[in-house]
Amino acid sequence: MKRVMMTLLPALVAMFLLGGCKAIGDLQSADNASGSPYELVLVCAQPEWQSELGDTLQSVLKQPVKELMQYEPVYDVMRILPNNFKSLTRTHRNVVVVNVNPEIAEPGITVQYNVTSKPQIYITLKGPDTQSLAKYVSDNRDNILYVLEKAERDRTIAYATKYFSAPLREKIVEKFGMDLAVPNNYQVRSESDDMLWVSQEFPTASQGFFIYKYPYEGKQSLTREALVKARNKFASRIPGPREGSYMITTNKIVDDTGEDYMPYMPEYLQLLIGDRMWVEMYGLWEVENYFMGGPFVSYTTVNKATNEVVTIDCYVYYPTLYNKDPEKRNKLRALQHLVYLADFPAAKAK
Repeated sequence: MKRVMMTLLPALVAMFLLGGCKAIGDLQSADNASGSPYELVLVCAQPEWQSELGDTLQSVLKQPVKELMQYEPVYDVMRILPNNFKSLTRTHRNVVVVNVNPEIAEPGITVQYNVTSKPQIYITLKGPDTQSLAKYVSDNRDNILYVLEKAERDRTIAYATKYFSAPLREKIVEKFGMDLAVPNNYQVRSESDDMLWVSQEFPTASQGFFIYKYPYEGKQSLTREALVKARNKFASRIPGPREGSYMITTNKIVDDTGEDYMPYMPEYLQLLIGDRMWVEMYGLWEVENYFMGGPFVSYTTVNKATNEVVTIDCYVYYPTLYNKDPEKRNKLRALQHLVYLADFPAAKAK
């Protein structure tokens, strides 16, 4: 079982920044940041772009989003030349500048915030030559992606805490003992004593999550098989477009030949977010008796105050049929960020 300790990452990043870089925060700016979530301006001269360094940057920033079956890059990269880095591009929300200069002693990174706009992350990658900087970027790819992801997550959290639905927040506390600020553009679709389904609906897309709970019966309640079984039980309450259709967890996918199926199980890992352990599970959902589906990511924890398993299950429907460039990534990430707002006050008080 893969185990990821999320609380270690900030410490690792701090060490990474101090070893050849400088973290500077909240420089004053009057301009609002431009650009869309997970869009990035990369300022890189042509010689560097056509070198090993350019290939390395693309492999890091354009690697596939792990939660999606169809390819989407972790960032939409807009590469521009240094002399074009002005006006709107300078105020972009995510900026990475490449600086190769033989007078620089060793490769490193500078991470700054709100340099030319707000909220903005402004990263400078610097080194004496393309080879050494390419190696530095490759060796520190996880840290680079972490600081970029945290900046996107912080923006989502800031929006949710400012524009949350008070009635929905109260309802979640009452049902699950969990404090969770949800943006007010989400609507409750259905509810029961042990489940709440919330979503945003668009003409050709759906972005939502459902929260559910059940008794905790020991470690066996948190195995992958147990979580999939619980997910199917509660997901069956989410109706599909046709009578008798409902959401299920995908358990088989087409093999490499395209002519047969093979067993499929969601990915499973443990995360420590703040001081609380969560189980993250991501995979695919579909609709029984209807051709419809998409990706999901669920987060499960134990509410020790009530001795119950609580799951936040996030899903997206955004079919390629209607969208030439589907952006499941942005819709799914926005939902995933909400788990960082989840808190169990009663459990803390015990």
